Amino acid sequence: MTGARNLLAALDAFDGHWQPHRVASVNDDDVKVVKVLGEFVWHTHPETDELFLVLAGELTVDLREDGVERPVVLGPHDVLVVPRGVEHRPRAAVETAVVLVERQGTVNTGDAGGELTSPVRELPDA
Repeated sequence: MTGARNLLAALDAFDGHWQPHRVASVNDDDVKVVKVLGEFVWHTHPETDELFLVLAGELTVDLREDGVERPVVLGPHDVLVVPRGVEHRPRAAVETAVVLVERQGTVNTGDAGGELTSPVRELPDA
């Protein structure tokens, strides 16, 4: 894709939660949009960091390090980078629109797998 893409229009192009859609790639990273609602699975990405940018709604990312859990609450326009190897669980009480930036090929459920594992979906060209 070589052109502008509107993130809100990209989010309007699909239904469903926890199903990331690629809107662009830059170097070795994908920029994805996803709608989230409810609780995701605890997981890690051992080889890569993951960036969360909330566009609308409220996202809580529970982090677990050395057996200690702490929630990080993100509102619109807030950004959080989860470092590689840090166990985390996103959750949202209301439908929330999120931009993800992560290395190409990163599986959404990381090392956990399970029924919420979703391939990256492609959006039609704008």
